[in-house]
Amino acid sequence: MDEDIRLNVPLLRRKVPNLTNAAKAVGLRPATVSNLCTGKIPLARAEIRTLVTLATLAGCSLDELVIRGGKTGMMESGIKVLDLFAPLVRGGTIGLVARTNVGQLVLVQELFHRFQQRDYATVFWSPFALHELTDSDNVHHAIKDLMDSAQLTGTTLDEIYSLIDQRQSEHDILLAADRRTVLSGGLWTLNEKLNEFGARPVTTILVDVSGEAADEDIPYGPLDTLLRFDVNLVTRSLYPAVDPVTSTSALLEGAQAEMTHLTIQQRAKKLLRRYKELRSLVAAWGVDRLSDMDRVTYHRGERLEAFLSQPFYVAEPFTHREGVSVPLDDALNGTRRILDGVVDDHPVEEFLYTGKLEF
Repeated sequence: MDEDIRLNVPLLRRKVPNLTNAAKAVGLRPATVSNLCTGKIPLARAEIRTLVTLATLAGCSLDELVIRGGKTGMMESGIKVLDLFAPLVRGGTIGLVARTNVGQLVLVQELFHRFQQRDYATVFWSPFALHELTDSDNVHHAIKDLMDSAQLTGTTLDEIYSLIDQRQSEHDILLAADRRTVLSGGLWTLNEKLNEFGARPVTTILVDVSGEAADEDIPYGPLDTLLRFDVNLVTRSLYPAVDPVTSTSALLEGAQAEMTHLTIQQRAKKLLRRYKELRSLVAAWGVDRLSDMDRVTYHRGERLEAFLSQPFYVAEPFTHREGVSVPLDDALNGTRRILDGVVDDHPVEEFLYTGKLEF
């Protein structure tokens, strides 16, 4: 049996309120059922008879009772810079480090939009109640937009727990919260309450609406994915303004990704690091002062940076560009072609705000 499986405890407790007594009445050991619910006994070690009996008690199928998949898989977003350089971890914690007004809340909106299409329940733990938001503040306006994008919104720990608890038995959860929930200990308390009963994964996105996280070495504590935003990309209108060089993911650092993905990602980071250095030299002296090898590196870096820009669905009314989702294989293939020089004869403009490379 697959080791990466768990009981759908919220479903079980909802269907069988007096679970311990009900289990005992049908011949199951209450301690065994309790340990299966808390994870003390791995579900892979449970007898099939026990699982069938629990499913019968709950009036559900085994597929509904047993949750497959845990906190190791990649959540492919269709956003090139994320999937290539800092993949999201299902059930993990994602931290966004950014100054204000660089697009971090728009990225969260976009992720909500994309994962709602995959039957995720999206929840926003807002740092402000609606009546506290003003129309004149850009950050408040972005928070209002995020409230509209989320399926569910709350401002207190109890509200958020209730919203998640009601849906976690049937949906993966994508939760966005402000950094203050970390500093106050609220997020830790929420996770403790959710982990007590187990259920489908909650993937958490942490943002900092104050912009202060950019000055902290470890603004959120341990993370599975770190997304750092680059103001320089914003000044050149390259969105999403996620820095591919300094953003990281446990999926790639731990070498859990496919070798092809890891190899292309490492080559691309190396190119972009050197490209950033060369940009300063070009700004001071011009491209003609570069060596032939550095000139090739510089122009390929330009193309790759442009290729990582991408139209968002939630931005369509403002940019008048149709949103694009790019499968990881297409993103990897396009990046490889740029790195190998296959598309050196195409101008940079052809790479801007595209999906997969069509030439």
